[in-house]
Amino acid sequence: MSREPILIFENIVKKFGAFRALDGVSGTLAPGEILGLVGPNGSGKTTLINVIAGLYYPDSGGVRSQEQDITHWPMHKRARMGINRTFQIPKPFKSLSVEENIALAYHYGRKPAMSPQQALDFVGLAPVKNQLALQLNSSQQKLLDLARALAAGPRILLIDELAAGLSHQELQVVADHLQALAQQDIALIVVEHHLGFVNQLTERVMVMNAGKEIFQGSLSRAAQDPTVSAVYLGTGS
Repeated sequence: MSREPILIFENIVKKFGAFRALDGVSGTLAPGEILGLVGPNGSGKTTLINVIAGLYYPDSGGVRSQEQDITHWPMHKRARMGINRTFQIPKPFKSLSVEENIALAYHYGRKPAMSPQQALDFVGLAPVKNQLALQLNSSQQKLLDLARALAAGPRILLIDELAAGLSHQELQVVADHLQALAQQDIALIVVEHHLGFVNQLTERVMVMNAGKEIFQGSLSRAAQDPTVSAVYLGTGS
């Protein structure tokens, strides 16, 4: 497996008025790697993946993927090259069926990709494929969000708070699925508050606070870092 970065983001600054949601964040992601992105609420985690996905453009800094500067590429163009995502609050087409939601993502995504049926089977939604998306519970809508991202053919998959609201059993299934995707050389960034879930997935985390990266390394080392303890774990002064 190649360890050359498939994604590079450098000195990303994103402002909303006078507020700096991101203040010079840099990092890399390799094929087949799962990077955990953790930190307190408001630290900039979701803003960072919004910049990577193209929902926001940075005020300064750059994003590169596959040797191309994609800093100002629109979201749909990044999706076509294989940068796909889930949302903290799922955004299905509620008037379409589960299967139709996934088929739409497949139609507009990068090929090769999982077929709609493969994506349904992968996340366990095949039994409800004919239901309207609005009829799904919150856990099922999160899995539908993941299935749509998979049907779009990701090289890079951005996962935003997928664990919230899932049962212990569902968490285990999702963790196994994400690790299986990494074994297929798909690179993942997982934004998550559930630290047990993060620890199960990855050996490397980036800890953020107030728009800055304050630590990179293992979660166990992060727990011993005094800066992380002070701003995130609440054990410092």
